[in-house]
This record gives sequence, structure tokens and C-alpha cells, in this order.
Amino acid sequence: MTPLTVFTPTFNRKHLLGQCYESLREQTSKDFIWLVVDDGSTDDTESLVREWQQRDNGFEIDYLYKQNGGMHTAHNLAYDTITTELSVCIDSDDHMPKDAVKIILDLWKKHKQERLAGILGLDADTEHTILGTQFERDGMETTLSGFYARGGRGDKKVVLRTDVVNQYPRYPEYPGESLVPLSTLYVMIDQDYTFLATNNALVVVDYQADGSTNTIFKQYRQSPKGFSYARRLQMRYGATFKKRFVSAIHYVSSSIFEKNRRFLYDSPRKIITCAAALPGLSLNVYIRLKTRLSS
Repeated sequence: MTPLTVFTPTFNRKHLLGQCYESLREQTSKDFIWLVVDDGSTDDTESLVREWQQRDNGFEIDYLYKQNGGMHTAHNLAYDTITTELSVCIDSDDHMPKDAVKIILDLWKKHKQERLAGILGLDADTEHTILGTQFERDGMETTLSGFYARGGRGDKKVVLRTDVVNQYPRYPEYPGESLVPLSTLYVMIDQDYTFLATNNALVVVDYQADGSTNTIFKQYRQSPKGFSYARRLQMRYGATFKKRFVSAIHYVSSSIFEKNRRFLYDSPRKIITCAAALPGLSLNVYIRLKTRLSS
């Protein structure tokens, strides 16, 4: 059976999707499935993907369409669909170095263990410069939260075992909201598993002006329930007091946006949340000003 699914959530990114597709065609190993999850595009993305399906690519292309609901809902549909042993998400504005699939499969074949949830790799920019910090040792085992607690920085590419993903709840979907931080799944997995770390770049990222990274303050306002959910998990499982306290500050701010008067009752860290009340209010005001000025 094909061991890996590369899945790509996309929304009106027809003009960017070709770069991702071409990078998959150039992979030195074609032992994967490419799953495109169309999150309600209106730019005729489907016809482009259907055209690619007719070509001799060397790998299978699957296409799923759903009503627009946000990145996390596309991940939910992907995880409900994937049957391969491993999966990795490559966003529609990103692409893979030509040896990325081979690196993933070779590492997993050599090192897979029941205790490992998958592989952590590095992100690079379009100039092929590594983003953030590398892992302390290539081939080490670590949790993602443990890496950050030790001073690690930057986004990391996460390759997941499908059977591990299916042990945890899907991302919650809140009507009218479009974002639940994807890191919430990794926080839960970190409590039970470790990852195999590699200092190879598994993805080349190309942040877009309209992407979630560059619109994060608007997302704080528009998806407060999603962020409250994430902050509660981070307060519960945060590896350091600083991480839990910063999460509490953001939780207070998100609770104000969602008008949740029960926020203290709902908090898993009530004392920390009380201490974070004033900084959380200040953050909420700052976000309101920031989004007003940028609108």
C-alpha cells in the first residue's frame, strides 16, 4: 500500500497551486498520494486539478470539494479520508524540495517505532534558508512542545502517523469562525508520543499577504472560540509557566471577543487566568486598535 499522503488544503489558490504540483512531479520518490482538499474555491480550482489527474504523474491525485469552513475543517476532512500510514500537509502556496518524500519514507522505514507519532522536519524559505532553529541533533526524539520549551524557534513540518491522528478528536468547528490553530492536535499528541526529528527541510514556504500568518490579528477577532479552545489546551499542557501564563493572557482576550462570561469557570488554570485578567484586557484593546488601523 502507498505509505504517504501529501494533502493540500486550498481556497482560491488556483494561481499558486501549480508550484506545489510541479514540486511533487519532481520528487525523487513517487510513492505517495496527493490529496487536494478544496475548501469551497470559486476560481475553478477543480478543473485545474482534474486536468492534472489525466496526466502521467507517477503518483495518484485525489480531489475533494467541501463548503468553505477554514483550514482546520479541510484538515478534518483530509484526516477522515486518509488511509495511508503517514500524512503530511503542504499548503497551496508552499512546495516540497525534490528529495523530501524520499527523506520521509527512508527515515520512517529505518526508525519507525510505536512510541513515535511521526517525523518533524524543517521549513525553508524561497531562498532555501532554514527558518527558525534546527533541532539539537539530527535523528533525535523529541516532542514539539519540548523543542520550543528548550528555546527552539520557528514553524516545523509535521509528518503524522494516521493511526495516531485518529486517536484524538478532530478540530472543533464553530459556526461563523474560520480558524482553529492546527497546533492543538500536536499539543495533545505530545502528551503520549514523541517525534523523530530531522534537520532536513521538508517544505519551502512562501507566505502570502492574505495568508493566516499575515492576518493573525484579524483572525484573533474573527475566530475567538477557536483560539479560546487552543489557549485552554495550552494552559493545561504548557511545558513552562511562561507558556501557560501567556496562553492565559490570550485566553482572556479571546474570551472577551466571544463574550464568554464563564471564561474563569471554563479555564483549566483558574489562578493563572485571574492573574492574566488585566494583561488579557490590555491585549484585547491592542488587537482592536491593531485591526482597526489595518482595516
